[in-house]
Amino acid sequence: MLKHIFWDWNGTLLDDAWLCVSVMNDLLEKYKMPYVSLETYKDLFGFPVKNYYSKIGFDFSKIPFEKLGVEYIDIYNKRVSESKLQKNAKLIVEKFNSLGIQQSILSAREQKQLEVDLESFGIKKYFTHISGLSNNYAAGKLENAKQLLKKIDTKPSQVLMIGDTTHDYEIAKKLGLKRIIVDIGHQSSERLKKLDVVVLDNLYSILHENKI
Repeated sequence: MLKHIFWDWNGTLLDDAWLCVSVMNDLLEKYKMPYVSLETYKDLFGFPVKNYYSKIGFDFSKIPFEKLGVEYIDIYNKRVSESKLQKNAKLIVEKFNSLGIQQSILSAREQKQLEVDLESFGIKKYFTHISGLSNNYAAGKLENAKQLLKKIDTKPSQVLMIGDTTHDYEIAKKLGLKRIIVDIGHQSSERLKKLDVVVLDNLYSILHENKI
């Protein structure tokens, strides 16, 4: 029986892939580098995010990744309110809440800003735990996932991870969680469909996924 859901935030509940491309292009323009398209972004983006920066052409011997990370997040934070929740995001979170299934956020977003985001988008109250990172460099969230699993004191087989990236899948697989990936966020369909996992093209379908 399903007792707890670990939700990813960016790209899964928050529709912000387009914004991440726009913010990155602001950064690329500053350093006189070619823009990236949404398609290219989805083909290259992953964790740790440092590798993604390298793939699109940044040379860390010239511009330290830490500097780029701060500049990027400063722009993103100023514009995050331009984003919206994914279609049916609030509806499905409310539905699981009404069923008595506990829910938590497991995100590579910095902790304090993550809490601000969830409050401003009106869904913070639905989550038992909110787990973000202590910095803005998005290296990954495996260790946080392990700690969160200990906090909720629930068997891994009774926990469902819902995310939009291969990283979410890898975390769930490593920890023995149930897993569903939604093809609505930060990575391409081609990458996601190579995974041994249920891949859905919208959040509402989760309610009808018989593997839950």
